[in-house]
Amino acid sequence: MSIDRETFDRASEEELEDLSTTDHVLGFLAANDDRAFKAHEIARQTDLDDGAVSTALTRLKQRNLVEHKGRYWAITTDERRLDTYDGYARATALFNDRFGAEDREEWRAHAPDEPHPSQTDDKA
Repeated sequence: MSIDRETFDRASEEELEDLSTTDHVLGFLAANDDRAFKAHEIARQTDLDDGAVSTALTRLKQRNLVEHKGRYWAITTDERRLDTYDGYARATALFNDRFGAEDREEWRAHAPDEPHPSQTDDKA
């Protein structure tokens, strides 16, 4: 997988060590923890092989780091479980370094007051 020139210039050799496919998939799901994806969507978004992503997702599910429903995959909501996974910490650090750490209060400040239509109970 390629990286942009800015990341290449700015990052140390240690930071540029390749993440495993499993770490990369988990990092992608962590960065998008409010969504669930089909395996081929994850592959397309991360520039990884479909088969490698499917294998990584199976391994992550065996470790209870992702949840699977139908054809969709999402990162677990079990923060303690994620904290114990070394690859997650490494992937999160790399994403935070590249994109900056998320500020939950900033997210809350910009969150809509009304729930999304998919979360309402319309029985009309």
